Amino acid sequence: MSSTISAATFKLNEQAALSPAQQSLEQQLLTFIRSHRHQDQSSLFVIHGDAGTGKSAVLAAAFGRLQALSRSTIANDLQATENYLVVNHNEMLKIYKRLAGDDPDLRKKDFQKPTPLINRLTKTHQRADVIFIDEAHLLLTQPDRYNRFDGHNQLTELIKHAHVVVLVFDTRQVLKLKSYWHTNDLEPFLAHYPHASYNLDEQFRVTGGPAVVNWINHFTHGQLLEKPTTPDFDLRFFDDGQLMYDLIRQQDHRFGLARMVATADFPYVVNHGTWYVTAGQLKLPWDKVNLTDDPWALRPETLNEVGSIYTIQGFDLNYAGVILGPSVGYDAVHDRIIVRPERYEDQEAFKQRADLGDLEPLKQQIIFNSINVLMKRGRYGLYIYAVDPALRERLLAL
Repeated sequence: MSSTISAATFKLNEQAALSPAQQSLEQQLLTFIRSHRHQDQSSLFVIHGDAGTGKSAVLAAAFGRLQALSRSTIANDLQATENYLVVNHNEMLKIYKRLAGDDPDLRKKDFQKPTPLINRLTKTHQRADVIFIDEAHLLLTQPDRYNRFDGHNQLTELIKHAHVVVLVFDTRQVLKLKSYWHTNDLEPFLAHYPHASYNLDEQFRVTGGPAVVNWINHFTHGQLLEKPTTPDFDLRFFDDGQLMYDLIRQQDHRFGLARMVATADFPYVVNHGTWYVTAGQLKLPWDKVNLTDDPWALRPETLNEVGSIYTIQGFDLNYAGVILGPSVGYDAVHDRIIVRPERYEDQEAFKQRADLGDLEPLKQQIIFNSINVLMKRGRYGLYIYAVDPALRERLLAL
């Protein structure tokens, strides 16, 4: 496994990479699976945690251990079990499959998107022993013809087809109305099935410590704190996107995995087939459709693009340059960050849903969620440029 891949995401089956809390969680997961996989009623194990708390790392390690036991030639209580890990995220699925190629106990077919697995298990009337779900907050909560999902909730369907379901869940990373989960939407599932839960609260990605994470958390709730000062994390604000990009290129040359990312705020204007993001004097194309097996963040040419929440969610960068587009503004009267859903260009995110009631606060939350995802990508540095002049001036004043 290359160091680039390791830095970009998590490691499979490397116990030394897990913290004591993560190792304890892995053991609890395997104990829970052993206790419940023979029961007729499905059981749930829920892992909660903010972006960067190592949820995927634990999930990957536990799944690797489970598959090693399943495929072992030495008799054990988990031998010959049928298990899958699903994630409703194309770029994360690529990294799982890529890492699986380096592990003799894993197969690429172990990793699936939810709809194809649901449809296959339904057609064959099969029931898996264990289904792991990474980024369960991305599961659909309504039918979606585009994704060939005819049910009403993907989690409901996955539970039907597994003795044990292990899921990672963070409502602050919900990015679309069609997969919108309220904070308490898991409660009906927990009330109906035997379950256990675990909360990971130690930040492993952002090295700046509690002060930096606290600053980001307040920002994504509309509140501005004074700029934290920490020698371990490089937090800067810029008055022009080109200056920020120049620094990102320098950091990528020195340390690797430095990328530009942005909120979904830039209208599609045909320009020789390219869709551009503009930030002051900077003009770069959006991330292009990635038909390769390599995740966006690991491809060298993407240093010349701007990533989106859909290409960067779940990944580690060393340095992230975040462009806050026109949907993110500033209320000088109340000294607050505001968001403007009418300026948000990701129309698929706001696909209408009559069952959710008043959509305006949910749309605002989705934008704040996207900012949270983008700002918590960088391990060692976060650079910010705001298109809105008032917000840009206020950030520079910090």
